[in-house]
Amino acid sequence: MPLELFLDLFSQPCRSVFMFAKKNNIPFEFKKIDLAAGQQYGEEFGKISILRKVPVLRDGDFVLAESIAILNYLVEKFRTPDHWYPADLKKRSCVNEYLCWQHTAIRSHGSKVFWFRAMIPILLGAEVPKEKMDSAMEDLNTSLKLIEEKFLQDRSFIVGDQISLADLVAFVEIMQPVGTGVDVFKDRPKLSAWSERVKEEMGVALVDEAHSAIMNVQSLPQSFKDNGMLELLKPKLQKMFN
Repeated sequence: MPLELFLDLFSQPCRSVFMFAKKNNIPFEFKKIDLAAGQQYGEEFGKISILRKVPVLRDGDFVLAESIAILNYLVEKFRTPDHWYPADLKKRSCVNEYLCWQHTAIRSHGSKVFWFRAMIPILLGAEVPKEKMDSAMEDLNTSLKLIEEKFLQDRSFIVGDQISLADLVAFVEIMQPVGTGVDVFKDRPKLSAWSERVKEEMGVALVDEAHSAIMNVQSLPQSFKDNGMLELLKPKLQKMFN
């Protein structure tokens, strides 16, 4: 049985796994899970992962359901080039530092802006209060500043002259608010130049393929409505909104 990746490319972690596998010519079967349609709650998917989340990797009888663990597994199993996850202790630790930090920082902040700008106004029929939107944008800008000043500094990439898992994950996370029209690169020439280097390393065609869904996010809220997912999401949305 070939390695299988269960993904929805609206999700940042799914895009990171998808792009890494494609860039490194890792053979896999792409199993699309439509989160907007609630496929993660289906009986068949539940047999694969009780966590009801994507991405999921299935390699024979072995299953992983966390993006960073999946990336690390792919690195080790397929012996990808060292720059992705360096053997050098200090460089690898710097990659790990970013990967540990991002969950509750840029990923969380970018997702909140995404929901506030693209989802809540349509799904709940009301604009997010200005003070809440301003607070979400402030958190996002704080994370972007940390990526520039702490993680990137004056280097070409986060751990030096070559791209790593940290750069790939950071780039994908930053693109989440970009999909809603936020110009995260305005007045950030260092971050902008870095993003262009990441695109060049990954290949523009692959970047565009992975991000085509997020760049056409207008259809997503209607999909939630059409598939009855709105009722399941309402408690979470109202908690964010109130």
